[in-house]
Amino acid sequence: MPARLPDIDAARRRNESSRGAPDTDGLTHAERRLPRLGVDASARAGRASAGVEEPPRGDDSAEGGSGGLSGARKARRPAARGDATRRTGGGAARVAGRGRADAAVVGTAEMHERLPTAMRDAVDDFARYLAAERNRSVHTVRAYVGDIVSLLDHAASGGADAPADLTLTVLRGWLARRRAAGDARTSLARHAASARTFTAWAKREGLLEADPGQRLASPKAHRDLPTVLRTDQAETLVTSPAGRLDGVGLRDRAVLELLYGTGIRVSELCGLDLGDVDRMRRVVRVVGKGDKERSVPYGLPADQALTEWLRHGRPALEGPQSGPALLLGARGGRLQPGAARRIVDGYARAAGLPHTSPHDLRHSAATHLLEGGADLRSVQELLGHASLSSTQIYTHVSIDRLRAAYEQAHPRA
Repeated sequence: MPARLPDIDAARRRNESSRGAPDTDGLTHAERRLPRLGVDASARAGRASAGVEEPPRGDDSAEGGSGGLSGARKARRPAARGDATRRTGGGAARVAGRGRADAAVVGTAEMHERLPTAMRDAVDDFARYLAAERNRSVHTVRAYVGDIVSLLDHAASGGADAPADLTLTVLRGWLARRRAAGDARTSLARHAASARTFTAWAKREGLLEADPGQRLASPKAHRDLPTVLRTDQAETLVTSPAGRLDGVGLRDRAVLELLYGTGIRVSELCGLDLGDVDRMRRVVRVVGKGDKERSVPYGLPADQALTEWLRHGRPALEGPQSGPALLLGARGGRLQPGAARRIVDGYARAAGLPHTSPHDLRHSAATHLLEGGADLRSVQELLGHASLSSTQIYTHVSIDRLRAAYEQAHPRA
């Protein structure tokens, strides 16, 4: 197993012993999150249905990017609410369009506004249900609500006035329309999942007499194999900033070493606080999707990079906006995911490597662990996958790499 990738069996044992453990205030992360969701539910439901975003209040330097923390991390730490993407608007959303993403937001807001009252209220209640009861992240809520607004707009254009008018024919017609518009199979699969979730909820709430979503089939999403670096390429990338001893250079190396050494998501990396790092055990505490907490180990190279960053780099960048953030942007605020993506891509280009994203480093870490002998369940826990099927794709990557090596080296291949 590559030296940079840690012992994940030990981490799994720690996860099993700490799962569900309360934080310092005696409440789990989900328990602390729900009261806030309940208080703001009606206002946030309208904002979610509009899908409108404000710029983040974190580090706004050119390097800091325009990303945001994960929904789970925002909810866990009130001070970070302004750092992440936030939805505004509601019954009368006002949006200034900028680029294709903003145009999509404007389209969703406009569709929401022209829905019949019963449908608009149902969307708002559904958003509240996803956030408060299903504990979904802001990104998931935004995606699902956008899908349902599109579905109800399609239904309303055919004469429907309320969720009770939804039928299997309407659902199929909507998917056909999305397919004709050029949506990919993966997008169509998500649209169908959103529709099934909505109709099941509407049936439970008494808005539908029967659930048409139960009979709605969706195309099987085609899963492309992830981009994976070779171990020597990963080594080249993560050591690229070694010659830079300024604050930004030390930060960049810590970013690269942690992304590859732990396999965590870029939003999870940027959401880390100083208190989330256990230097004695070389473990980081991560709150991932669904507000699920896990412990992820890291290796000696990442520990050395962290030591240099905390000793010399972070003090050089630290400012009034730093707070407890582990990684900082050039202006002293919390490092944003967009900046982390540019860091990875910039060093990859400088090293002559193919386009590489933080998620590619995550893919590479998982594949190299499996190639080094780690079992699939351990890699699943390391990555924070809810389903083993999400992790199994890396076995295909390893097999393909093995086949390529066999065909190249074996005389009778």
